[in-house]
Amino acid sequence: MKILITLLKPLSFLPALLMMYVIYSFSAQPGEVSGNLSYQVSYDIVELKSELLSENLSSDELAYKADGIHYYVRKAAHMTEYFLLAIAISFPLYVYGVRGIWLMILAGIVCVGFAGLDEYHQSFVGDRTPAVKDVCIDSSGAFIGILLVQAFCWSALNNPNKKKKKRK
Repeated sequence: MKILITLLKPLSFLPALLMMYVIYSFSAQPGEVSGNLSYQVSYDIVELKSELLSENLSSDELAYKADGIHYYVRKAAHMTEYFLLAIAISFPLYVYGVRGIWLMILAGIVCVGFAGLDEYHQSFVGDRTPAVKDVCIDSSGAFIGILLVQAFCWSALNNPNKKKKKRK
């Protein structure tokens, strides 16, 4: 059983690699395609809100409100992507025994480094520009994800309801 665990442990980084691929794919979209996608999400959010609250807004009113939240939807998408990346990186590191400040530093370096490389990558994509502000937004999402993993793993390992074995 121990051999199987040793062989499967490196595969725990596959979700992080998958998340990096997803982020890279979104960044590879031309500016117009990316903008249209996030605008559609904004419009769907406003439309759902309108339906739930029975506001009966016209399509022009929905479009106006969607324009108002479009920027925030884009930035929330950045944070969410890097939040998920940080979780996908932090859990395997935790399994490998990286804890505390070292987990934050190592996972943080990987996430912030990838955010910087991703913004650089966008400089080669049509109608896209790199922005330091986006790296900061990405990094804040990653930091929240790392803290969440730290808190979750600490609470799971230090559960007061769990019976401890007595040493003889």
